[in-house]
Amino acid sequence: MPSVTAALSVRADLTAAHARAWRRLARPGTWWTGSERIAIAAETRHADDCLLCRKRKAALSPDALLGAHDHLGQLPLAAVDAIHRIRTDPARLSRSWMQRLSASGLTMERYVELIDIVAETVAIDTFAKGVGTRQRELPIPVAGAPTQRQPEGARAGGAWIDWVEPEDASAEEAGMYPSDRAPANIHKAMSLVPDAVRGFFDLVEHQYLPGPAMRDFGREYRAITHTQIELLAGRVSALNRCLY
Repeated sequence: MPSVTAALSVRADLTAAHARAWRRLARPGTWWTGSERIAIAAETRHADDCLLCRKRKAALSPDALLGAHDHLGQLPLAAVDAIHRIRTDPARLSRSWMQRLSASGLTMERYVELIDIVAETVAIDTFAKGVGTRQRELPIPVAGAPTQRQPEGARAGGAWIDWVEPEDASAEEAGMYPSDRAPANIHKAMSLVPDAVRGFFDLVEHQYLPGPAMRDFGREYRAITHTQIELLAGRVSALNRCLY
């Protein structure tokens, strides 16, 4: 892979975390093949140029406009709609929309893994833009079949999809949740695909902060302070209409 040169100096641990994310992206996942995972990342980037998404974003309700997404033609239409809506208008997703996706053939498990791919792709691409460098080239997919492993303890919880409570996690889900505190809903929300939780938070801990560091106000771990980090996080969350 060609090197990525940024206008700013980038911490070695962050560069390594991005490289790990790209290696994960290329490999067969739990429910998507390596080629499909790369196609999801490519569609995530393509969604920014979708005319239907731009019109829906400006509409009073995204359901007010019918039409077809501008897409790359590599994925089922239900997956395309999920990617585009998550990428361009995530604050207005709904349970009824999720149920329509499921009825169209996008299972809860495939949906969760798709969310992780979209989120990690957007995080890494946004970082590249922020530090003044080009996007990483998408990796070459690794051959192989998805594991299709579902946690036995998954059940209905506080989300639209099933999740795994800490007491229901088996040895197969080891390392999915923090060991020093109870998992937040953002952990449990992707727990139907444990590798998605592990991968997502591996990236989060380097782009943001590890869990213990979030609450250690006697030491500053980054070039900016806890207060500055949370000011930026709060502003971004408000702009994205994020619950957190």
